[in-house]
Amino acid sequence: MKSLCAAICFAFTLCGFAQAPTISVNVRLVNVFVNVTDDKGAPVPGLNRDAFILSEDEHPQKIAVFERQSELPLEIVLAIDTSGSVHKDLGLEQEAAKHFVRSLLRPVDHLDLMEFADNVREVVFFTNNAGRIDRGLNDMGRGAATALYSGVYLAAQSLAPRSGRKVLVIISDGGNTVKGTTYDMALEQALRGEVMVYPIIDVPIYASAGRDLAGEHALITLAQQTGGKYYYADSSSLERTFAQLSEDLRTQYLLGYYPSNRTGSAFRSISVKLRGPDTTGYVIRNRPGYYPSPLP
Repeated sequence: MKSLCAAICFAFTLCGFAQAPTISVNVRLVNVFVNVTDDKGAPVPGLNRDAFILSEDEHPQKIAVFERQSELPLEIVLAIDTSGSVHKDLGLEQEAAKHFVRSLLRPVDHLDLMEFADNVREVVFFTNNAGRIDRGLNDMGRGAATALYSGVYLAAQSLAPRSGRKVLVIISDGGNTVKGTTYDMALEQALRGEVMVYPIIDVPIYASAGRDLAGEHALITLAQQTGGKYYYADSSSLERTFAQLSEDLRTQYLLGYYPSNRTGSAFRSISVKLRGPDTTGYVIRNRPGYYPSPLP
């Protein structure tokens, strides 16, 4: 969020002394990235500002910034599970990720590569150099356990100070077997960092037996609670899944507003709706709220 400082100055004379105190009012711009899809899941382009109704804590807000297709830089953490449960697909994930990086990243974008198994390791720091990312993908290790929630927490922590659209792409089967960081801690860090989580759930067995359904549900909820999107993928569909994810990021609307209500709960809810008969059946996806950071 950006900061807007509006200085309201006035002068008055009291007992022969002229004074001109300055009152500073800080209001942060809240950016909301919105995806709109039709009943078949296809992106809906071409909507204008008047099609959107935006509210914070049920208070209507004026949309101050509007872009049909956000050109803000992408700041991405690609976090890959290298534990034993998904290691069979690691080679395919590496190659699909290389194609994803080369097709998506622009000169203004940056990607950070992490792996998580027994612990979390940053393989490549934020860069737009595809060659460095390729070498990092080739340098991934292997572990027995899965520090999923620690991976989400540390990735969101790394993304928090970055500017632009902050995105965490996770490739995992969803299991968390390392104690310490909890799901709630990981989710709160993602919300505080304004990070959109995009899990690619590696499904080893489609039947319920042998699947960590609780882990899958955790990844799905992370996506829903941060305005991201989840995908199921196997070895034959990884390339297609990365292409869908790339399209999702390229077709986001940007709505920005200065909150009219400057007091409220620690977590402020955001609601985005559409108006007009032509929008019936459209589905909106955006982050459900944010934690306002302290003003300077």
